[in-house]
Amino acid sequence: MTRKTPSVKCPQCGKTVLWAPSSKWRPFCSERCKQLDLGAWASESYRVPTAAPDSEEQGNDTLN
Repeated sequence: MTRKTPSVKCPQCGKTVLWAPSSKWRPFCSERCKQLDLGAWASESYRVPTAAPDSEEQGNDTLN
């Protein structure tokens, strides 16, 4: 029984990439896409969402 190698879409350009050790830049299709993604993180184009603090919690920064 042979296993089919899974594939994913490149997060940058959408090309299909085989998820295998031979895919050097996985999950990206190329070094260029990997670098573009890194640059977007470095320039803060991507952000991790966080919950806004409640107004009551903002004033409770002192230690008891």
